[in-house]
Amino acid sequence: MLIGTPTVFVRTAGCNLRCNWCDTEYARSEKETEQSVQEVVDQVRRFKTRHVCVTGGEPLLQKDTFRLVSTLLDNHHKVSVETNGSISLEDLPCSEDMLISMDMKCPSSGMEERMDLSNLELLSPADQLKFIVADEKDMLYAVDVLRKNEVLCPVIFTPVGGLDIRPVAEWVLKKKLGVRVLPQLHKIIWGEKRGV
Repeated sequence: MLIGTPTVFVRTAGCNLRCNWCDTEYARSEKETEQSVQEVVDQVRRFKTRHVCVTGGEPLLQKDTFRLVSTLLDNHHKVSVETNGSISLEDLPCSEDMLISMDMKCPSSGMEERMDLSNLELLSPADQLKFIVADEKDMLYAVDVLRKNEVLCPVIFTPVGGLDIRPVAEWVLKKKLGVRVLPQLHKIIWGEKRGV
């Protein structure tokens, strides 16, 4: 929902899933330089933007992620945490300046059985739930998840990287679904170029 907002991305290393279409495999396999929470906060401060996205890999695998998020919030940042949905969200701080962006893995990922469905109950109206979809089977799966679970937050369908967004939008309109269809804007602007 923050698409287009100038944001500093803090990417953590390591992931507990192996999605078939992963677009950040380097985040799960490369050894990155370890940094303290304060070092990360100091680097974020240099960008002079209020919005920070903590992503991965899977950021909730890192023991210091929870402290990092709290420290960023204490420093008056608006923080979004992008998580793959397989680890409990229970220990994340509650703040009006924080947004949880949770993925729900669909069949094309090969990881749909790894989702922690109890996380759906922890999402507030200020959060967002994303389904990364490759085909109609994924979209039908998403509709089934939404039908079986009470989801209070906005829902987003995003096509797997490299796929055309138009068929997803047309399918959503045809089915009269109350979801948003969004691209990965950074991929449109910068392609596969990695940040600094």
